[in-house]
Amino acid sequence: MTRNNTKHSPEAVLKARTGVKWLKILIGSLSMVALCVAIRYHWGAESASADPSNPNVRRTSAGSNLSVRQPAPSTRPKPSTGRAAPSVPEVVATVNTQRVSRGELAEECLRHYGEEVLESMVNKRLIVRECRRRKVRVTQADVNAEIERMAKRFGIPVDQWLKMLEQERHITSTQYANDIIWPTLALRSLAGRRLTVSREELVREFETRYGEAIRARLISVSDPSKAKALHARATADPEGFGNLAKDNSEDAPSASAKGVINPIRKHGSYKEIEQAAFTMADGEVSQVIHAGGQYVILKREGVVPARHVQFEQVAAKLEEVLRERKMRTVAQDVFRTLQKNATIENVWNDPAKRAKMPGVAAKIDNDQIMIRELAEECIARHGREVLEGLISRKILEQACKKQGITVTEADIDQEIVRAAAAGVKLKPDGSPDVDAWMRLVTEKQGVSLDVYRNDVVWPSVALKKLASEKVEVTEADLRKGFEANYGPRVRCLAIVLDNQRRAQEVFEMARKKNTSEHFGDLASQYSVEPGSQALRGEVPPIKKHGGQPALEREAFSLKPGEISGVIQIADKFILLRCENYTKPIRIAFEEVRQDIYNDLHEKKLRLAMAERFEQLQESASVDNYLVGTSHSPKRSSGMSPTAKVPTFRQVPGG
Repeated sequence: MTRNNTKHSPEAVLKARTGVKWLKILIGSLSMVALCVAIRYHWGAESASADPSNPNVRRTSAGSNLSVRQPAPSTRPKPSTGRAAPSVPEVVATVNTQRVSRGELAEECLRHYGEEVLESMVNKRLIVRECRRRKVRVTQADVNAEIERMAKRFGIPVDQWLKMLEQERHITSTQYANDIIWPTLALRSLAGRRLTVSREELVREFETRYGEAIRARLISVSDPSKAKALHARATADPEGFGNLAKDNSEDAPSASAKGVINPIRKHGSYKEIEQAAFTMADGEVSQVIHAGGQYVILKREGVVPARHVQFEQVAAKLEEVLRERKMRTVAQDVFRTLQKNATIENVWNDPAKRAKMPGVAAKIDNDQIMIRELAEECIARHGREVLEGLISRKILEQACKKQGITVTEADIDQEIVRAAAAGVKLKPDGSPDVDAWMRLVTEKQGVSLDVYRNDVVWPSVALKKLASEKVEVTEADLRKGFEANYGPRVRCLAIVLDNQRRAQEVFEMARKKNTSEHFGDLASQYSVEPGSQALRGEVPPIKKHGGQPALEREAFSLKPGEISGVIQIADKFILLRCENYTKPIRIAFEEVRQDIYNDLHEKKLRLAMAERFEQLQESASVDNYLVGTSHSPKRSSGMSPTAKVPTFRQVPGG
């Protein structure tokens, strides 16, 4: 049996991690919408201009020690429409009459995001200083024109574009102008001629996007002797290349598709692979190709014809794409130079320096970034999602207190051991490798130990204690689990469609010529599910009690060679062709009884935890003054089995 993912599996930890650094996102391969949103979260909210002098300091709430820098009115870029974000009140929320203060929110934001936000504030300050030194000025007209261009690019009016950003990404029009558009334009100006695109570059990009491409299958291994042996088998039986890839290729995504890869286009990453693909004949198997540290064997399947697009029609669009791509590299160079030429002192991460320079978060030469500025910036970027986590935490703490439940450090340690046993490879002696798990969490996933223990593990333990009494695994459950994991399964071909009429038409075509080959042809032509389409209808064997009762009933009612009727699952319509049945695994029920019990208990516990938390949410009185929402208890609440266990730290937009 496979081990279950836990609430604090790597996927859950990803939701709890700090965001990717601003520079990484800027130079990453993102869509324009994602890029704009990313810059907002990883750039400072401090507005900037070519002459950001004489900043004013304003109080954000009565009695608050937190303040935010604002640029002088004459230099502040203003959007053509929209309004500024409201100031943050002193009391940001109440949870069952318990108040959550602005100071508490600030501390929580700093704990989660202080280091990340400080880095981006330093980066922005460097850009502002460089703009001032080189007399680079981005005007209000420049900002408004860029906003209009962005809205036009997505085919919507400016007002609708800004409204969408505010509703879906919680970015006000002022923040969008100051914290996304202005920095982008400033960096573009600093880059200068380095963003120039040549005619040759345009032609290469045109050939990559619109020129002919090669359909191929691939086998990739790291051992040259293994590659040589596989090559001999592939050339001896080219028709079996797909199965050879499935069983032997170390590239899991293509192996699962029997070696099928995306069409190979010109001017890609590996010239050796590209050259072989474009010079081979259809059906030919290549020699072993050494590329990217791997040993690759190709089988050419055919040619994807060039698209009928005129170069002149897309040249402007391609130039914009290439300029944005270049900007990623240029941005890195600009920051590297600016950082090299400045003396940057991180006070926030050094307790000794913080003691000597109280209130200071960082120094850039003689310029200081104060902790109150950092706290304000953290609230501006992450206040809403952090407050949601605080509210959830308060709800859980209150429930635990009411029921006399405590979560000790020993409880947390024990839960981490359990997570390590489920999440990483066991030690040679069979014990959980806690050190490896913590390295995965803290280093590879970028979550601090404090955040992991308090915001990922603590709520999981608390909810387990609150919900565990409701979990019961019956004998019937155990028998179903045994049948699901060790019983027979149906090997089927499947066609997934999104239209009932089309499904009926395909059913008629499959019925008229009922062969595996023809059904596979129909799957590759009509299936809307990429996996079944690429694999000509092949899907994993269907087991009993797997969570799709309608599909399972139909599959197990078929005899080999029979075609099902049209099966509707949600908004999809599925056709099955039974190929054969797998044999049950020969193992005694009592031998695996405990494993099945542990598996089912964990799954039921997760559902109970989700239901319990939803019940607590529904019964809580919550006023969120930061977003202006209020919730009162309902007289009755229906628990949803799909409700989620709370996440106390979220990635913006995630």
